[in-house]
Parts: sequence; C-alpha cells; structure tokens
Amino acid sequence: MTIETGVLERYSEGAESLQADLCCPVDYDQNLLKLLPKEIIDKDYGCGDPSRYVEKNDIVLDLGSGSGKICYMAAQLVGDQGKVIGVDMNDDMLSLSRKYQSEMASKLGSDRVEFIKGQIQDLALDLAAMDEHLQANPIQNSEDIIALRAWQENQRHKNPLIKDNSVDLVISNCVLNLVHDSDKDQLIKEIFRVTKPGGRVAISDIVSDEQVPEHLKQDQQLWSGCISGALQEHDFLQTFIDAGFVAVKYDKWENQPWQVVENIEFRSVTITAIKPQDTSCMDKGHAVIYRGPYSKIFDDEGHVYYRGQRMAVCERSFKLLTEGSYGNDFIGIIPAQETTPTPWLDDPEGVIRLASETKGGEFKDSNTNSCC
Repeated sequence: MTIETGVLERYSEGAESLQADLCCPVDYDQNLLKLLPKEIIDKDYGCGDPSRYVEKNDIVLDLGSGSGKICYMAAQLVGDQGKVIGVDMNDDMLSLSRKYQSEMASKLGSDRVEFIKGQIQDLALDLAAMDEHLQANPIQNSEDIIALRAWQENQRHKNPLIKDNSVDLVISNCVLNLVHDSDKDQLIKEIFRVTKPGGRVAISDIVSDEQVPEHLKQDQQLWSGCISGALQEHDFLQTFIDAGFVAVKYDKWENQPWQVVENIEFRSVTITAIKPQDTSCMDKGHAVIYRGPYSKIFDDEGHVYYRGQRMAVCERSFKLLTEGSYGNDFIGIIPAQETTPTPWLDDPEGVIRLASETKGGEFKDSNTNSCC
C-alpha cells in the first residue's frame, strides 16, 4: 500500500465514522461553529485554527478541506464579497462537505463556498476533469499513459484548477504532513504560485523536534495519523523561505507535544508568511524605526535595521514592514513630500535617513493604529 492510498483509505473511514485519534484538541471560535451542522464538526480532523487569520473580502484557499469545517467558518468572515475554496482529493470527504452546501449558503445569505477535487501538491490539475477524461479514455496500454500525461500538462497550462496569483490567503489544517516527502517542496511552490503578491499564508500542522527516521516513515498508521510525515521544526519554516515567502514565523507553538514516538516530540504549530509584492523597489523617501529589543535585525531579503535608527527603505519594503506580521516591530515614517522615485540601491550596512530628510513626515504606528 502506498502512502497516498493509506491516507485516502483512512480519511474515507473518517468521513464515514468519527476517528478521534486523527485530531488534536483545538480551541475554535464557538461563535463561528454555531451555524455548522454537527456532522461537519464531528468529522473534522485538525490541529489548529487557521480561520482566525481570515479577513473580510478575502479569497481563501483551504488545502485539504476535509469535512469543510474551516471553510464554513472562514465563509462567515469573508463576507458577501469574499470567497472560500476547499481543495481535497478524497471523494468521501468532498461528498460530506458538499452535503450541507445549500444549507450553509442559506444561513450565510450567499453561496460563497466551493469544494473542488485536487491534490494540494498539484493545484493546477483538476482531478474531477481527469476522472471524466478517464471515463471516456480508459487506460489500456502504455501509449494511453503517455497520452494521459500530455492531457494533464495541457490541462495544467490551459485550465488550471487554481490560477496563478489568485488567492489572498492560503490556509491548511494538519494536511501538509500527509503529502509524500518527495512532493513537499513542490507543494510549497504551488502555494507560492497561487498566492497573490502581498497575499498571506496561515498553516496549522504537526512538526517534529528531530528528523523522523525512515522506519517510522514506513509505518502507514503513523503517516496517515499525521505523525511520521511531519517536517522537522526548522525545516518546516525553511521550505517556505526557500519558496520565496517572507515574514515567515511560528505564530502559534504548543508547549506540550501532541504525541511522543521513540522520544521524538510531535507538536501542533501554526506558521504565517507573506508573498512579496512583485513591484520594483523604488526610493521615495520612506523610513522605518525598528523598536527593539535587539540591537539590530535582518529581514528575509537581507536588509539590516538598527534599533532606534531611522532606516531608509523603499516604498515596497515600507508597506511590508508596517503592515501584517512586521507591523508591531516597526514605526513607519511617510515623507512629508515624496522625493522623485529612484531605483533602490541595496547597501549591506543599511542607510540611515537623516532627521532633516524625514522631518514633518507622517508617522505610521501600528501599535496605536493611527498616523500622527
């Protein structure tokens, strides 16, 4: 039995009857659960609550949406102008989540949730379309396999399941660890591909404090139970950094491990990250002040910020550092009069803006949620 087959079978069982050992205790927002059918709640298997990162009007993509619980919670937060897309490869779970779609649309006031069939490591390939194709073109020989691969590539290119740069927020709840190790890098690259520039990621998953040995990875029960497929805690963050995300951090970390196997601790975490804007770095006179407490820090693009100094930044970096994940660490200074835009020239030592250059500027302070 392959890893994928084991995962499919176990979660098909989870769609049929409650599998208590597939989930960690999570403190979900009870107000968001009130509208949800009991079956959706009971047959959800997760280790965190990425719905708390959803904002109004977001287009949200939930990877491995399962029973649909997180999707229906997120739908209450995005509002009428938002949308939630759940992706899952398991037909039984898709049937369960879709079972209450009309009921939830009525409760929400609009049909803003969609469930589609796909593998989260290949978000361009529409598995429902492939099922239809295979019914009409069954595999009978090796030439048919080659033809299928050509069809798949054409589908990915012309009719991608999830388009490039189309999602404001990608979320997932204890699913990335279920993907085969050989596909994990591709999975993160796919998340990067579909996220809009400036978009966000909030992933709840299981990590290990040590590398998981091969004999545990071969244990189907441990893998499908969200244990032996876990990434090591540093490697988990690094895969997102390597894919191009910035502001990558552990936003939530459970002190107590969920399980300990052969003295390896497996715990629930939630990471957040941002996809950088694809605009050019232009210097218009902006500056930021790093609050401390460290004497200096570096961002993921190698820029240095000295505590208490007015550091020159391009407009793109200014927006990134004064909003979202970085917002509480920096005070932003918007110039009283923008200078003529010039291409940003990086300096490994950083550039300090003189007070004379920033005097009279507008301070952007996220701690007070105001400018003055």
